[in-house]
Amino acid sequence: MNDSDDPVRKYEARIAELEARLRRMEQQVGGVSAPAFAGTSAGRGRTPRVGEGYRLGIDVGGTFTDLMLIDERSGKTHVAKVSSTPKDSSIGVLKGIEKICREASVDPSQINFVMHGTTVATNTVLTGSGALVGLITTKGYRQVLQIARSFVPGGLGGWVIYNKRDPLAPLELTIEAHERMGADGAVVEPLNEQQLRRDMQILRDGKIQALTVSLFNAYTNGAHERRIRDIASEILPGVPVSISSEVMPEMYEYERTETTVVNSYIRPVVSKYVENLHSELDRRMSGVRLQILRSDGGLAAAEAAKAAPVNLLMSGPAGGVSGAIWIAKQSGYGDLLTFDMGGTSTDVALIQNSVAQKRRETRVADVTVRASSIDVRTVGAGGGSVAYSPQLTKSLRVGPKSAGADPGPAAYGLGGTEPTVTDANIVLGYLPSQARLGGDMKLDNGLATKAVQTIADALGLPVKKAAEGIYDIVNENMFGALRLVSVEQGYDPRNFALVAFGGAGPLHANALGKLMGSWPVIVPPGPGVLCAAGDATTRLRDEASRTLVVRFDTTSDREIEKTLQDLAAQASESLSREGVEAADLSVEYELDLRYAGQGTALGVTVSPEDFRRGGLKGVAKRFDEMHEQMFTFNLEQPHELLNLRAVVQGRETIVAARQLEQGDGNPARAVTADTTVFCGGREVSAKIYARDRLRAGDRIPGPAIVTEMDSTTLILPDHYAEVDRVGSLLIRPVN
Repeated sequence: MNDSDDPVRKYEARIAELEARLRRMEQQVGGVSAPAFAGTSAGRGRTPRVGEGYRLGIDVGGTFTDLMLIDERSGKTHVAKVSSTPKDSSIGVLKGIEKICREASVDPSQINFVMHGTTVATNTVLTGSGALVGLITTKGYRQVLQIARSFVPGGLGGWVIYNKRDPLAPLELTIEAHERMGADGAVVEPLNEQQLRRDMQILRDGKIQALTVSLFNAYTNGAHERRIRDIASEILPGVPVSISSEVMPEMYEYERTETTVVNSYIRPVVSKYVENLHSELDRRMSGVRLQILRSDGGLAAAEAAKAAPVNLLMSGPAGGVSGAIWIAKQSGYGDLLTFDMGGTSTDVALIQNSVAQKRRETRVADVTVRASSIDVRTVGAGGGSVAYSPQLTKSLRVGPKSAGADPGPAAYGLGGTEPTVTDANIVLGYLPSQARLGGDMKLDNGLATKAVQTIADALGLPVKKAAEGIYDIVNENMFGALRLVSVEQGYDPRNFALVAFGGAGPLHANALGKLMGSWPVIVPPGPGVLCAAGDATTRLRDEASRTLVVRFDTTSDREIEKTLQDLAAQASESLSREGVEAADLSVEYELDLRYAGQGTALGVTVSPEDFRRGGLKGVAKRFDEMHEQMFTFNLEQPHELLNLRAVVQGRETIVAARQLEQGDGNPARAVTADTTVFCGGREVSAKIYARDRLRAGDRIPGPAIVTEMDSTTLILPDHYAEVDRVGSLLIRPVN
């Protein structure tokens, strides 16, 4: 075999080529490994240097916008929290930047990198406020979105009340291209460009705002899709075009088309948001690098986020999972259930060996796309969830309706009158008068009691019993979500620690630990801004994929490894454009496989080294173990590959958690007041502690309340919390 045919040598040559390109870039920008982005906002002014200055993590939630500023030289952190601005989330982001820079005495121009978790893509789908999308399919496949898949949510008879939403690309704005590709990528019928140009006038007259091109078998050869994009740039100037062979080059026509249509639907909105935010940040920070959190927990460059926003649909929840992994690792825990309770919703996920479980589908409302995301399950239960009692049944319900940030719970004093979970926590004494949301928002006990009294009157209960009912019901709602990612996936929750964060999470964490049997319950320092910490400590990430349907006994380790290496080289290109050095790249392979004859595949992740050692036989063994865990059995059928992916990441951000001063085990120095709380149907005495006065090794007996700027932690009777060396509270039962 010639050296040119050796896949290993070919891959090494590709890396050498990337290194040479980076050296040329260094010469162009004065010794810094970063591209010269001429003509873009990223290239104006100074060039950001890794390891110097500051990096800023920003997470936009439904109620609050959280920020964490990290000094890259010392690892010192600063946090801030401001109210979100739902009509334009960038307003809250900019206000938050002003606040955190003022409090940290940092000039904004010292910030080099901004990592941002955003819900813009998600909200665009939820609110139906995306672009008017045109679609071009192969002749005979015009109704691909209408035929879709036979899926009806709900139990038996759910179809009776199920109203399926209209496709995001309407049929009247869908045209057919006269062309055909074979399954092997060969041209069966050439593209009829003359006919296509005539038909495109329909899209032009329809004033579409974005265009999707998804042709049959385009995942094997995207030449016709690329040519249609060129023609569209002439006939539909200024209209962004998404082609399926680039957005999702994998088989299954409906999933590939739906994913690419969603990309087009949200692309103008996300692009405008990212571009405007980037321009404003650059104006204030001169050359700052903006990176957006992806659904799979990695970071995407601003340009990549604008081109493929479909990868951002779960951007917000992914930040919290990344932050939980980071802080739990500092405390010595790698098997985790994460519990992120904010003002509007709660997100939960499972982490094993410090790696979050992922899925190849991302679902928002009734829109499902084929894009990698952390397996986060969301339930409409948050601090702002509204409690109500239906008049006919006289029962108690909590959520999913939320008071949000405006007007918020009644206790905010901003005009809200409906009883919420936050109001119930105040009535129960779990949120004391000393608590300040975001450090400066005072809570009104009288308004909270007045709101919860409406529930008490409807149910004929004392107000505190009604409040405890609200607390218990919202806990059960979140318990159900945690079971989805643990018990129903074949995992015993008793083998996992529970990491609680979000503004409201620590108030409910101890109760959730009891329901799950998950110990310890870990409440990290700054739990209300942990999502922002996750954004700031996440790595740049990209992937490349290819469909390859082949049985293991008809291929070889060498052939599959060569394909994976080519995909890795392809995925690394976007990171090199962001200035990531070849030496800082890390690669993982993902293989989707199934038993021959099955319709559903499972994804197996391996490192290049593991694949080189174990090959397809090692992959098959891992698949069998996963299949048995999830379904309790294996089959004797041969194994069959479906898709191959290479995931490339930049270097890990080195941010050390602060080390607390060692204490003597007695937390008395941190006591700020005595209080009473309502637990188990009765009043009990408790103490309130200031978290910033606690020391490592302190043991706090329950019942107790620990207050801090961004959150409040409740420790129940017959439980205790121990402060570890990085300041996390580890809650366990007394016996």
